[in-house]
Amino acid sequence: MNVRTDDTPPVITGIGITAPTGIGIEAHWAAVLAGKSGIDRITRFDPAPYPVTLAGEVTGFTAADSVPSLLIQQTDQWTHLALTASEAALADAGVDPAGLPEYEMAVVTASSSGGTEFGQREMSALYQHEPEWVGAYQSIAWFYAATTGQLSIRHKMRGPCGVLCGEQAGGLDAIGQARRLTRRGARLVLTGGTDASLCPYGLAAQLATGKLSTVPDPYRAYLPFDRTAAGHLPGEGGAILVLESAASAAERGAGQRYGTVLGYAAGFDPAPGSGRPPALARTVHQALADARLSASDIDVVFADGSGTPAEDLAEAEAITAVFGPRGVPVTVPKVLTGRLYGGGAPLDVATALLALRDGVIPHTAGVESLAPGCEIDLVTQAPRTAPLRRALVLARGHGGFNSALILAR
Repeated sequence: MNVRTDDTPPVITGIGITAPTGIGIEAHWAAVLAGKSGIDRITRFDPAPYPVTLAGEVTGFTAADSVPSLLIQQTDQWTHLALTASEAALADAGVDPAGLPEYEMAVVTASSSGGTEFGQREMSALYQHEPEWVGAYQSIAWFYAATTGQLSIRHKMRGPCGVLCGEQAGGLDAIGQARRLTRRGARLVLTGGTDASLCPYGLAAQLATGKLSTVPDPYRAYLPFDRTAAGHLPGEGGAILVLESAASAAERGAGQRYGTVLGYAAGFDPAPGSGRPPALARTVHQALADARLSASDIDVVFADGSGTPAEDLAEAEAITAVFGPRGVPVTVPKVLTGRLYGGGAPLDVATALLALRDGVIPHTAGVESLAPGCEIDLVTQAPRTAPLRRALVLARGHGGFNSALILAR
């Protein structure tokens, strides 16, 4: 790959979505605008023994429709979802990777868990039988970089590939790294992410955080910034994006298509008890500076929306510190999918791009009354039509990760 410096904002020319709200761009977008939730009782296993029985599953997904049978046997559900989304994203962008130099294309994805379902199956075989019962692909299918590797192999993208592990924030970090690669000579980067931890092992690991909602009503279980917020719900899926250098997109006549990545920043919260404030507001200011914008240039914020009261209040205070009380419309469409971890922020980015495209801010379904101290203009009840030029997407990860990404129409 040629090493050069190009600060022209890269272009997002293709989107592929495999989410609880739908498979494909328009199915997802229609569900979001209708407030149609993908949250329901877990069907992948019997959740009855667990305190959490609800999640966002990708319904109607059949890996065999788009993933070669050999890869289905060798990889986990989260990789199947990404392979399907990548095919859709490339088709949406109208690009054939075979027509581009393979060392000028790359893959950067996010993951928070790796192939937990595949791993549980193989470990169960080990515990119940003998080591020879464990398949050889256990050594790679569970690995958090497996999806990046499989996408790279499948599309012959041999540039500097990678994976970012920052839980929900990692999805924005992956896009930030993809932008960095386009500045250094990459023509095209497949980026974004998916996750799929809906198996007993995966659910037990998430329960350990103490942040999952045990409310049994799927319409009231995950309500960020609400007075009754009681945590969040897990989910699977996400989005894969085609990010191209502006020059490469123009060369093949792709134009801007969905939008550009204007700014990005990442931070990390100080240690609890240190007396220092959370880093999110500072991260947003850094993203604005990176984009050479001011707070007044942002038309909508896609919030992280943890669903835990303390984290909701901290995020609301950060947004207020940057934009002022009720200074910018805020939305959390992930109430319809659950938190998808490595796939959640890329799906928010895809949704934000569609909002910019159509001039519509999707609402945060189910939220009725803001919690005390949350002085934000949360869009509820119904979508809000507005002239939209730029969107800010926020993401935080368990342990202190936080990231901010600015998109322009």
